[in-house]
Amino acid sequence: MHSNWRCDNCGDVQPFHVAEHISAEIVGSVLRESASARERMPLWGPWPLPSGWTVTGVGWAGDDRSGVRATALACSGPEPLGGGPADLLFIAEQPGVGLGNRFAGIPGTDPGHLLSGTLADHGPCAGPHAKIKVGGHPTPLWCVESPEDRSAYVSEAKGIWLYAVAWPASAGYLLAEHVVLDDLSEGVPPELVFGAPSPYLHGRV
Repeated sequence: MHSNWRCDNCGDVQPFHVAEHISAEIVGSVLRESASARERMPLWGPWPLPSGWTVTGVGWAGDDRSGVRATALACSGPEPLGGGPADLLFIAEQPGVGLGNRFAGIPGTDPGHLLSGTLADHGPCAGPHAKIKVGGHPTPLWCVESPEDRSAYVSEAKGIWLYAVAWPASAGYLLAEHVVLDDLSEGVPPELVFGAPSPYLHGRV
């Protein structure tokens, strides 16, 4: 017997917590939890929000011993091509957590082998699939293989993994626009708009 959370496929994992509702106060409470960790985790969120988009959920992975090891912020809005509903999930995680892989629908706890495969398929001179600004810095995103109902992008920011996972897959085209991610742990804009809870973050789809 042991006290760790375990996955049958990945072994020991961090427990994942999702706030039932979303508001500025709830985001603030998650940030306070993260600030108490040995290493403060960023909470990446698009700011300014794309037109018609809202923040629809926040979650974190960790326990009382290790502190917060990963954060997730969900956003919802109009799909950039078809105009239907779309969802985006931005995840920051330390190596070996596996939260981003879980939502991307890919095995394992680390995306490094996926990036290696992507570069091997497209050659060392191939450029990234998208470029956004993260924490004031231009940041490339690499699209990795995922189930057909979504698209998943991986990068690195502040020395840890950054994921962007979009439903439906075509919603990933939003990342081709001028997307800027701010670390909300450094301040939550009072103009941030909140919407109904994300079904993807809450595991309702």
